[in-house]
Amino acid sequence: MALTNGILVVINMITLYKIYKRKEHFQMVECKPDDQLVEKFLTFHKEDIATYFPNFNKEQLQGNQNFLVLRDMAIANIFSAAVQPNGDAEVKLNYTVPKFRDYKIGSFLFETEKDNLIAKGIKKILYKTVAHKGHIDFLKRTGFTKETVNGETVIYKKL
Repeated sequence: MALTNGILVVINMITLYKIYKRKEHFQMVECKPDDQLVEKFLTFHKEDIATYFPNFNKEQLQGNQNFLVLRDMAIANIFSAAVQPNGDAEVKLNYTVPKFRDYKIGSFLFETEKDNLIAKGIKKILYKTVAHKGHIDFLKRTGFTKETVNGETVIYKKL
C-alpha cells in the first residue's frame, strides 16, 4: 500500500510540474460594458459571478476601466475597476472562470501588466467588500493587504 501511494505521489508531482511549467499566452484587452462579447460572458457566468460578487450588476461597469483577460485566446477573466483621481481603483468585478482559477491570472494582471495599469492612472487596487472565501485566499496569495481606513476595512495592493 505504501508503494502504491508513493507511486501516486510521484505521478501527481510530475503532473503538477507540467501544469505549472507549461507556457501559456496571456493578453489583456480593454472592453466596453456594452460589447456583445462582454454581455454574453456575463450572462453565461451570471450565477457563479453572484457567488463571488453578490451585489454586482452590469451597470457597475459604466465609467470604469474594463478588461478581458485572454488565456491562450480563451476569455479567462473580466476585470472592472472604478479609478479615482488619486489613483485608487476600486474593484467592481474581478471574475475568473472556474477552469482558470490557478492564480496565474492574478499574477498576470497585477505583476506582468502592472506598468500598463499604472499608465492608465491606477496606483492602488482595492476591494471594499469580498464575499467569497476563495477570493480572499486569492487576494492574500497575490500580495493584497487588509487595512482599516476611516472605520472601513479595505483589501488593497499598491502597484
